[in-house]
Amino acid sequence: MLIMKRLLLSALAVLLCGQVVQAKKDPNAPAPTDKKEEIHWITSIDELQAKMQQNPKKVLIDMYTGWCGWCKKMDADTYTNPALVKYINNNYYAVKFDAERQDTIHFQGKDYFFAPQYKANGFAIELMKGQMTYPHTVFMLENFQNPTPIPGYRSVQEMEIFLTYFGDNMYRRRAYDEYSKNYTPRWSNGQPAPSTPVPGH
Repeated sequence: MLIMKRLLLSALAVLLCGQVVQAKKDPNAPAPTDKKEEIHWITSIDELQAKMQQNPKKVLIDMYTGWCGWCKKMDADTYTNPALVKYINNNYYAVKFDAERQDTIHFQGKDYFFAPQYKANGFAIELMKGQMTYPHTVFMLENFQNPTPIPGYRSVQEMEIFLTYFGDNMYRRRAYDEYSKNYTPRWSNGQPAPSTPVPGH
């Protein structure tokens, strides 16, 4: 009986000491986080224009709507890839634009209004060239030159090709279909490269 009491007391002492050591281990340490880098989305066209004046960069505009399920899927699956996020943040101004917003957009000296017949803002209509499908990605060169709309959901691999084609200035040297055919993806082994040609290239 005495041995049992001693064993029980020893076990209790070890347990209490362990808790004290654990509590003293790092009382001021911040709670661990798994926060990943995210795309630095811009939601204001005025802010975009101000940034472009200070430091011209290429522009990626994600045209979306609140009801678009494929837009949400692209946010969750494509725009969370770490390599893609890093590349966009380094090489582009990334803009989130709700195509159905009803306020007036002032861009490059022109005003854009909501157009009920399209159920969309004139800014989105112009950049998407009237093809109102979502999601829709619009690429623009420095100083807002040559807007190029890319319709539909795009996987990481597809977006990698588009992003590097414009971001690395490959559009100056070769046609998009030639570039995409010979491109070796680095960011993902996902879906195959897009077969849709880039408009105007």
